[in-house]
Amino acid sequence: MNVLVINCGSSSLKYQLIDSQTEAVLAKGLCERIGIDGRLVYEKSGCDKEVTEAAMPTHKQAIQLVLDALVNPTTGAIESLAAIDAVGHRVVHGGEKFATSTVLTEAVINVIEECNDLAPLHNPANLIGIRACQELMPNVPMVAVFDTAFHQTMPEIAYMYGLPYEYYEKYSVRRYGFHGTSHSYVSKRAADILGKDYSELKTIVCHLGNGASICAVNGGKSVDTSMGLTPLEGLIMGTRSGDVDPSILDFIAQKENLTLSEVMNVLNKKSGVEGISGVSSDFRDLAAAAKEGNHRAELAIDAFAYRVVKYIGAYVAAMNGVDAIVFTAGLGENGISMRAKIASELGYLGTTLCEKRNDVRGKAREISTEGSAVKLFVIPTNEELMIARDTKKVVFGE
Repeated sequence: MNVLVINCGSSSLKYQLIDSQTEAVLAKGLCERIGIDGRLVYEKSGCDKEVTEAAMPTHKQAIQLVLDALVNPTTGAIESLAAIDAVGHRVVHGGEKFATSTVLTEAVINVIEECNDLAPLHNPANLIGIRACQELMPNVPMVAVFDTAFHQTMPEIAYMYGLPYEYYEKYSVRRYGFHGTSHSYVSKRAADILGKDYSELKTIVCHLGNGASICAVNGGKSVDTSMGLTPLEGLIMGTRSGDVDPSILDFIAQKENLTLSEVMNVLNKKSGVEGISGVSSDFRDLAAAAKEGNHRAELAIDAFAYRVVKYIGAYVAAMNGVDAIVFTAGLGENGISMRAKIASELGYLGTTLCEKRNDVRGKAREISTEGSAVKLFVIPTNEELMIARDTKKVVFGE
C-alpha cells in the first residue's frame, strides 16, 4: 500500500511517496515558486535528483506535475496513479476539534477552515493542497494529520492562559502547541532505542530548527509544550521572538509609530537570533561571525541555548523527573556545539555528554556517557513517515 504524503505551503509543496508496508521512500521532492515561475524537484529512490523548470500557476498544476513525475515511463516510481492507495496531508492547526488524525470529509474541511484564524499563514495553504488533490484524485481516500493533535492530551493547567475565561469560551484562546508529529515520532523512537515501554517513560523532546519547540512527554502523552496559540511563543527562534513581555508590543508600537500588525510582523519575521545578532537566522552564519569576534552573534547563540535549558528545567519539574532528553530537527540533529552547550548546563540531572558520541550529524545515537542517570539522544525526525503511518492506520485500520 502506497501513501502519498503532501505538505503544502503558500508557495511551495513537499511530497513523499511511501510504501506503507516496508516504510521505504519510493520518491520524494518539492515544488517551489508556485504562482511565480515554478520549479519541480523529483528524486526517485536510488536515482539522481531531477530539477525541472515548469509553469505552475496554481497548486493544482503543481500537484499534477508531481503525479506526472511519479508515473513517468522512464523515471517514475509507480506504473499508474492506481498504485496510490491514500494521501496523507499535513494540517498545521486542528484547534480543539481533533485529537487524532482523521479522514477528510466536507465536514472535517469546514472545521479546518474555522481554524484559519488560529493559523492564517498555514491552514489556508494546507486546504489548497487538499482541494487540489481531491480534484485530481477524487476516489483516493485522504487523511488530515494535525500538528496540534498530539498536544490535545495537555491538562487544563498547562494549556490555559491567565486571561479572562470568556476568551477561551468565545475564541478558543489557549495553548495548542505545534511540531506534534515530530514530537510524537521522536519520543516513540527514543523508547524503541532504550528498549522501554513508551507508556512508562518521561521524555523531553527538543525540536530545534528555524522554528523551535520543546515538548514534555509523560507516559506517551504530551503534557506541556513551549509553543502556544500560535508558533510564536516559547523559545527564541530563527526570526521569531519567542516569549516576551506582552507590554513590549504597545511600547514598541508607540515608540516606532507602528500598528499592532506591524509589531507582530517584527516579532515573527525580524526577531529571534537574527534580530539579536543582526547577522542571520542560520546558526552556521552565527557561529562563523562569533568566531570572528562578533559579540551579538555570540549573544544570540548563548541566549538561544539558555532559553532551551530553562524550558528543559521547567519540564523536568512539571513531570517530576525525566528519563531521556532528545535533540531533533535541523539544529538539534546537526548542531554539535549547540548540543554540547545545552548539555553542559544539565549536570544537576546526573547526565554527562560524551564528546565522542556527540560528534554526529543526522544519525540516531545516544550521546550521553554510560553512567548518565538521564540519557541524551540525537534522533532525526521523520514527520513524513509519521503522516504515512497515521494515514495507513486511519484508512486501513492497521
